[in-house]
Amino acid sequence: MKRAAVFDVDGTLVDTNHLHVVTWWEAFRQAGHRVPMHAVHRAIGLGSADLVAHLLGDGPDGSEADELSAAHKALYAQYFDRLPALRDAGSLLKRLHGDGWTVVLATSASGSELAALRRAIDADEAIAATASADDVTEGKPAPEPVEHALELAGVPAERAVLVGDTVWDMRAGSKAGVHCVGVLCGGIPRADLEEAGARAVYADPAQLLASLKDSPLA
Repeated sequence: MKRAAVFDVDGTLVDTNHLHVVTWWEAFRQAGHRVPMHAVHRAIGLGSADLVAHLLGDGPDGSEADELSAAHKALYAQYFDRLPALRDAGSLLKRLHGDGWTVVLATSASGSELAALRRAIDADEAIAATASADDVTEGKPAPEPVEHALELAGVPAERAVLVGDTVWDMRAGSKAGVHCVGVLCGGIPRADLEEAGARAVYADPAQLLASLKDSPLA
């Protein structure tokens, strides 16, 4: 039977979370909002509209949220040519593909941002499909991104594992009924990931690859 390995991207395969923190912080600053960086960090992994609502409450209207998102995208785009993959991220995906897993990305990124992330990972031959922000109406922590990834893979939830770095990933995966694996390289504490549904937690893709035979992806 087919098995699906569903991966978040930012903070899980590519070391971008703190770039997002700085560029979101600057977008808020330019718009006159003082938002602490630690609060931005905890919100990374949400889609843009949800992130703005999470950090600013019900204050911004739709147009301001769109402007903040556009500012963040413009600031973050400056890094597209040098986004750093986390150690062994591409090797992990290639190994799973070679072991018979259907590898699917589930990410809030889309368009040129997603293309830059895939270039950084450098494992396109191992990636069967991508569930991006353009494909769903609700982002994480709603289960829809994970459910769409499973549809693309043609695999039921009980035959799938989600790997992510945020509580939003773990909550989305848990709601979708998949096994959840956390990684610490996005900066979220182990206890928070476990409380949100992670059944196993690893430092980064390299440790997961080294521990593969004893992991939920065995």
